[in-house]
Amino acid sequence: QLQLVESGGGEVQPGGSLRLSCVASGEILDGYGIGWFRQAPGSGREGVACISRRGDSSTYADSVKGRFTVSRDNAANTVYLQMNSLEPEDTAVCYCTVNGNWGQGTQVTVSS
Repeated sequence: QLQLVESGGGEVQPGGSLRLSCVASGEILDGYGIGWFRQAPGSGREGVACISRRGDSSTYADSVKGRFTVSRDNAANTVYLQMNSLEPEDTAVCYCTVNGNWGQGTQVTVSS
């Protein structure tokens, strides 16, 4: 069974950067597109970015375009989310999802 584990969250000041990782076990990821979602306090889950099976195509929410970059390393069964120019509005729990499976999430807090 596919299991996903996110890491790399933390607390940063506005303008800072974080790199999230999502490591999969139980299945090989290269057959799937992968998505990153986030959920801010008191809000529903929001799609942030997704990447194609081969990593040659990606899409982003308007709120993160130009600041976030999604990438994948199929050999390492891992997907990444590089987050730059972070804003307080980016504070959320971030999740990766593959084929209907979800990780436990990693907390991102942007605060001065």
